[in-house]
Amino acid sequence: MNAPTRQALHRYVALGDSFTEGVGDPDPDRPNGCRGWADRVAEVLATRTEDFGYANLAIRGRKLPAILAEQVEPALALRPDLVTIHGGGNDVLRPKVDLDALADQYDAGIGRLVGSGAQVVMFTIADPGINPVFRVIRGRTAIFNEWAREIAEKHGATLVDMWRMRGWKVSEVMDEDRLHLNAVGHNAIAIAVLDALGIGHPLQPLPVRESPTLTRREQRRQNLEWARTHALPWVHRRLTGRSSGDGVQPKRPACDPIG
Repeated sequence: MNAPTRQALHRYVALGDSFTEGVGDPDPDRPNGCRGWADRVAEVLATRTEDFGYANLAIRGRKLPAILAEQVEPALALRPDLVTIHGGGNDVLRPKVDLDALADQYDAGIGRLVGSGAQVVMFTIADPGINPVFRVIRGRTAIFNEWAREIAEKHGATLVDMWRMRGWKVSEVMDEDRLHLNAVGHNAIAIAVLDALGIGHPLQPLPVRESPTLTRREQRRQNLEWARTHALPWVHRRLTGRSSGDGVQPKRPACDPIG
């Protein structure tokens, strides 16, 4: 793994899917209407130098091959000294994913990024076992994560191992769709990224909202409402070959100062 970052970073480019775009952490005053952990990291980095620039090329719904094909070369053209990349979550949701082939593509992409001289931060996928709805993909997730660890070690990338971030509760860190992090979760990831880079920061955990104790009937009603509002639209997009990212543009396509 890379040594802690002691020098100021001047150009940060974030790559990935909805996780990096910031979905689940709404802010109507920001591009694409969301903030997220990458914005929070950039805000801290911007205080360390006067010429800081930040780009975020992530687009919700993207699978890892699309992230690599669409975002790596534009990222390199921005001449970053820091790149974060998260992917694979939308891939392991598919039962027929070829994890070995996916790892080969990821390895090549990380090699390109590291070869540019940028410091690269990778992630494992959070353990879906905390969420009963997605527990079925736990095995595929574990295999993908082991590939991610091996690739990070091979290329000297910094790894944020979300699989090993325990003690989370869905009601505390997840948005109402039970798939994306809320502000509490995004803030926790920002802290983890900065800590992994060895960068001092003022971020503190956000207060967790209180969750009411529900009866079994109330839980069933809540689950049915979740299925109608979030699960069924997701299934419909899969069946029709559509994506939540169709028509969505990167929120910060240029490496610009934080405004």
